Amino acid sequence: MPESTERVHRAPLVHTVPEAAAGERLDKALAAGLPDLSRSRVQALLEQGCVAEGGRTITDPSLRVKPGQTFDVFVPEAEAALPEAQDIPLDVVFEDEDVLVIDKPAGLVVHPAAGNHDGTLVNALLAHCGDSLSGIGGVRRPGIVHRLDKDTSGLMVVAKNDRAHHGLTEQFSDRTLSRTYHALVWGLPTPKQGRIEGAIGRSAVDRKKMAVVDHGGKHAATRYRVLKAFGPAAALVECVLETGRTHQIRVHMAHIGHPLVGDPLYGRGRASRVGGKHASTLPEPARGRMVEFPRQALHATALTFRHPGTGETMTFHAPTPADLHELIVILESV
Repeated sequence: MPESTERVHRAPLVHTVPEAAAGERLDKALAAGLPDLSRSRVQALLEQGCVAEGGRTITDPSLRVKPGQTFDVFVPEAEAALPEAQDIPLDVVFEDEDVLVIDKPAGLVVHPAAGNHDGTLVNALLAHCGDSLSGIGGVRRPGIVHRLDKDTSGLMVVAKNDRAHHGLTEQFSDRTLSRTYHALVWGLPTPKQGRIEGAIGRSAVDRKKMAVVDHGGKHAATRYRVLKAFGPAAALVECVLETGRTHQIRVHMAHIGHPLVGDPLYGRGRASRVGGKHASTLPEPARGRMVEFPRQALHATALTFRHPGTGETMTFHAPTPADLHELIVILESV
């Protein structure tokens, strides 16, 4: 059963490909064999890493199937239609009748899901916005057009109505919305400025992880430049997203051999050895503070978009959070 932020049924739906379906696309074959699932739902489940064959995660909807192949489909349980409004403090950077820009703290989950049914950003936004939400798709809810991981801090823009939601979604699609991050990574990237390009998809080895993959992933590109080097041990890097894939910066930086400091998911294995090698060049207390940093050292520091109501180009900046700033100060003192 895949690890997921959503609950799944104990037993998967199982489909064995019949002779008549030989050569069909996987999404079409599964939708035909599992009539309770639409083809679009099957495609979403594939993208989420909820389809497996023989214990191996399958994410490519265009995979051509063969007779006798058996696929397990893990279907998440439906979530409640409307989360509860909860009075959770928010750092609001900007707000009007159309959009809300917030500086999300590390530790705050964006969406309710299994294990995090409340206490999320959505719960907080429902309480904060109240009747100013005119509804997204007919439901009074905030329009989340992009996400930050639970332990990533920084700027997010949220739509308060359908017009704003549509306008912001278009900007994400045509890549006119700009997002800039600061990341503290192990080692010093060489060259100090560059572009990382590599399709990202579910890892076939660990379903909780994303990975740069040769087949079945989505195009992803990240531009980076070193802002400050701390000897050979670490560097503060600016990353600009050209695409918006799950865990993109974390995956891409680990892929080029410079995992984020504190990353619990992509800082293991080979990446952990990389971090250990560079940590050994640091004196205490810097070494201990770097190794023990409790989250991925990633902050969404700048956000630029065209206001969906006025058409005005707006840029926002969020200061480095205290925990990451303190770590940088310690490195600068070495």
